[in-house]
Amino acid sequence: MRLAALHLRAADPAALAGFYRDTLGMTASKRGEAWHVGYGGPDADLILLAGGGGYQHDRGQRYWKIGITLPDVDLAVQALRAQGVAVSDPRQFGDIGYMCHLTDPEGFVIELLQQDFEGNRPPGAADPSAPFAAATLAHITLRSGDIARDEAICRGLGMTLLSVQEVADHGFDLFFFGFSAQTPPDPDLWSVANREWLWKRPYTLIEFQHVEGAEFTPVPALAGIGVEGLTATGLDLRGTPLLPS
Repeated sequence: MRLAALHLRAADPAALAGFYRDTLGMTASKRGEAWHVGYGGPDADLILLAGGGGYQHDRGQRYWKIGITLPDVDLAVQALRAQGVAVSDPRQFGDIGYMCHLTDPEGFVIELLQQDFEGNRPPGAADPSAPFAAATLAHITLRSGDIARDEAICRGLGMTLLSVQEVADHGFDLFFFGFSAQTPPDPDLWSVANREWLWKRPYTLIEFQHVEGAEFTPVPALAGIGVEGLTATGLDLRGTPLLPS
């Protein structure tokens, strides 16, 4: 099994697909009434559906963002700004990673996360003419107030907890689950030593931003998460349908 797709509703799926193709280096194709965009590897695609509009990013919502990992965030930022895309200045966020953020034309948040920490990036890590050539749609981030329940659902699907990361200054912890038999370098899942390894995985993970006891509302623009190998719809992650894909 694998995480195969994130289904989002958009006001203009064709235009949004064009943004991901022309700005973030994904390929795009129309299949029926939906647009599929992605990097073509074992990671998840975005499936863009009609019926959205009016989405606003909000801390009270269950859905949070996607994370794209890539070899050189600085090159990606230069390319985005050359196209007139607003993007935050890259920075090393604690002992989590070197990252920046932007929003797509419909307001969905995108995190760009470098596969190596600031100062650890090897020379020539990416081609300046194609900064997204080795990118991965690495994370689908949901917010959780009950990580034990969410972990039980993930493990019930056959997913493995690969990393736990404390972000005490912001009042939450991060939990990363994936369909993987791989073992992190350090058996202590809280270890910082696992993080650059995690950012180099070629497949998509579910990331939970856990705030103990918090309540989060479903997001109508999130139509579901596609799981390859799932045989029936009906399971859900707190209002987020898990769909056969």
